[in-house]
Amino acid sequence: MKPRHLGQKSILTAEQIARPRTILDTFPNPSPRRDYEIKFVFSEFTSVCPITGQPDFATITVVYVPDRLCVEMKSLKLYFFAYRNKGIFYEAVINTILDDLAAVLKPRRMTVIGDFAARGGTTATVSASTSAKRAR
Repeated sequence: MKPRHLGQKSILTAEQIARPRTILDTFPNPSPRRDYEIKFVFSEFTSVCPITGQPDFATITVVYVPDRLCVEMKSLKLYFFAYRNKGIFYEAVINTILDDLAAVLKPRRMTVIGDFAARGGTTATVSASTSAKRAR
């Protein structure tokens, strides 16, 4: 499967923004018999507080052990961009990211961590994890 976003202009459609999971591209795991860890750190994540409308800034870290599929990095970046104007609480965004990535990739293990910038003198870190037992 050829990634849809590589070499293409990075403009998201209204449908992609409404359903970010549709943005994610995958490719076959090159070493499916081995457990190895992939880590992405996205330091420019932005969403919006659903109460105040103020922007929330975070560093999102995704760590996973792939099974049959890996996520293509540009599509992951575009996926994160889809949250730029969404009104969503910290806890909801981290769990939604985990749910979307786990549904698409079906990883052996995955953790998503959101380190949110200080607002009102308080920082927040939210993490969510999943694992799946599969026969190899």
